[in-house]
Amino acid sequence: MNDSYARLGVQMGVSMKIIGITGGVGAGKTQVLSYIEAHYRCRIVRADEAAHKLYEPGQACYQKLAALLGQEALNADGTINKAEMAKQIFHDKALLERVNSIVHPEVKRYILGEIAHEREKGTADYFLIEAALLIEEQYDQIVDELWYVHSDVAVRKKRLAESRQYSAQKIADIMRGQLSEDTFRKHCQVVISNNGDLEETYKQVKDIMGD
Repeated sequence: MNDSYARLGVQMGVSMKIIGITGGVGAGKTQVLSYIEAHYRCRIVRADEAAHKLYEPGQACYQKLAALLGQEALNADGTINKAEMAKQIFHDKALLERVNSIVHPEVKRYILGEIAHEREKGTADYFLIEAALLIEEQYDQIVDELWYVHSDVAVRKKRLAESRQYSAQKIADIMRGQLSEDTFRKHCQVVISNNGDLEETYKQVKDIMGD
């Protein structure tokens, strides 16, 4: 953690370990988190879900996103149409960067607030943050450890085609925009292999947790 976040940790106590879980699309981060949630005292925040809360009318990101994306991105009730937003930003890198500059700082602020809340409650041993962009958004300043969930590219492609019905082109486009294997491994302190044998994946988690 950097100095400011370290001071925050001292003020609130440091008994709860903060873990960031990242990895490429289709790596199986949800499977790993589901196992941890079922077997350990923890709180899990998924960055995508936090962002969706912040898109709602009256929340931190709503007005800026509505103004940026225009009327065509709003539903009849005034809420943001997430499918339309995704469509607009998918092939427009400049727009994506502007959306990210609105959303990501607010998501981080929300997560810091939830960490403080959980530390005050004192009921969780672990606080886990799941997001694809933990490295890019410098979550190493917040977490105690970064975990990388790894799956081979062929395995990830198969999962995405079967579970989400993504086309080969869409899968290629998404993967092209994500970090390389080397970058994930360089920045993460823990690597979990998740190529299909879930019992082996869960055994790795238990070993890491010290069970």
